[in-house]
Amino acid sequence: MQTKPFRIGTRGSPLALAQASETRARLMTAHGLPEEMFEIVVLSTKGDRITDRALSEVGGKGLFTEELEAQLLIGELDFAVHSSKDMPTTLPAGLELSAYLPREDFRDAFIGRTAPSLMALPDGAVVGSSSLRRQALIRRRRPDISVINFRGLVETRLRKLEEGQVDATLLALAGLNRLSMPDVATELMDPTDFPPAPAQGAICIESRIGDRRVLDLLESVNHQPTFDAVSCERAFLAALDGSCRTPIAGYAICEGEHLKFSGLILTPDGSREHAVEMEGLRSEAGKLGAKAGTLVRTAAGPDFFADWT
Repeated sequence: MQTKPFRIGTRGSPLALAQASETRARLMTAHGLPEEMFEIVVLSTKGDRITDRALSEVGGKGLFTEELEAQLLIGELDFAVHSSKDMPTTLPAGLELSAYLPREDFRDAFIGRTAPSLMALPDGAVVGSSSLRRQALIRRRRPDISVINFRGLVETRLRKLEEGQVDATLLALAGLNRLSMPDVATELMDPTDFPPAPAQGAICIESRIGDRRVLDLLESVNHQPTFDAVSCERAFLAALDGSCRTPIAGYAICEGEHLKFSGLILTPDGSREHAVEMEGLRSEAGKLGAKAGTLVRTAAGPDFFADWT
């Protein structure tokens, strides 16, 4: 019987702590365990400390996970809680994404200071975003406005917006919901026209492969439709060698035993794109995502990628 608390690794941002707390609450309910059986361990990551440059310039998505994964591998943590869209497609040897909580709304939220929607912004307006995907989608719809790099915690970006550094920004609606701040959104972006990042809105749990004690604990909170949908999306990303240098969007929706996937790649200026749609059995989610990625890469051709990698 487990006598020591399970150690849950997380970043220290308000959003990361909210996600770790949600995970703990679900595990407490599922197993009838008291709060003291779960210790939330906060670690600072390089991605948290470097906020003045784009992620693509300083190492990509792994900057938000390296310190947590190092502690997982040596047994100092039992598992770690992450925003799924922050996870590299290749994990360190010995680690896996073993569970996903039920997915939140995966749409992007537009937060306007001088206009309530992207299309209502005046010519020459400035939008702040650190996401190459969002930057490309903004430029696709509004090539007349300026897009600047805009990093930091949710609260930091909202403060910069209020100070007038930009006219608008975009954030994941899921994060705003988890922080009880959905009302700051002035427009919710239609995913058919402004698709989310792969895995957006999903909380994942990373653990050691074969750690039966932890895997048995996590199995009770795993949401299989989210697991299947995000597995498809991450396979799409992996087939495209997705990183913080690539504007890639995509989302999967489970319908019964079937799954529908829509994916999109763009050039950073939003002037060119290639889309793909696929559907099939949820049991083959990973294969579907990988096939979609291969198809869109082939359709785009090497020159498409050579222009911006």
